[in-house]
Amino acid sequence: MSQFESASIQSSARTAGAVDEGLRAYMLRVYNYMSCGILLTGIVAYLTYSAAVVRSADVGGFALTAFGQLLYGSPLKWIVMLAPLASVMFLSVRIGKMSVGAAQFCFWLFSAVMGLSLSSIFLLYTGESITRVFFVTAAAFAALSMYGYTTRRDLSAWGTFLIMGVIGIVLASLVNLWLRSNSLQFALSTIGVLVFAGLTAYDTQRIKNVYYEVLGDATAASKAAIMGALSLYLDFINMFIMLLSLFGRRN
Repeated sequence: MSQFESASIQSSARTAGAVDEGLRAYMLRVYNYMSCGILLTGIVAYLTYSAAVVRSADVGGFALTAFGQLLYGSPLKWIVMLAPLASVMFLSVRIGKMSVGAAQFCFWLFSAVMGLSLSSIFLLYTGESITRVFFVTAAAFAALSMYGYTTRRDLSAWGTFLIMGVIGIVLASLVNLWLRSNSLQFALSTIGVLVFAGLTAYDTQRIKNVYYEVLGDATAASKAAIMGALSLYLDFINMFIMLLSLFGRRN
């Protein structure tokens, strides 16, 4: 082997090593954003519930405060319920024109608004079952995301099917707000767990592949990390909600 060929091989190895190291740092940034977003959501949800509900000796249990009645018993509840969806759509459309700082702010704002929306689960389910389902979701998410990151199988073919599944779940859930069918809710939760489990693996591989598209562009990589964290955040939260609907113990 010539000296030139040896130097070329060593250079290629160094380049590949740098790319692998960059990928690990990029994915770590994605997971850090996602984890901090989930933590913020949990804190806001619990603080909101604490401000909305008080123990009442008159009714022998819990009662809504004035803030709780406004949040859960007035038309404001529809705004709180739909605000996260509007936030996701806004961030997805506008992130290309935002600075990295503005994109980060929108992500944290979305996480906080989601906390307001999710605070109602403390009214519906016991704290013990919420905690148990959360850790089950975390374990399942970690395994599925690890599969998506390490598998050599191309998961891109799953995309269209899974997105159609999400759209179907959203539409059917909106219909069930009026139907209030327990059977339909059970079916939606079961299908939802499968859909968001698949999306966790699919999105992880997609986010990993996006890194190679933005390689060398620090700004684009930072924005891609935020959008990747948003995708995984939504997968986690939705899988948690579906599992809680199936296995959570109601108050």
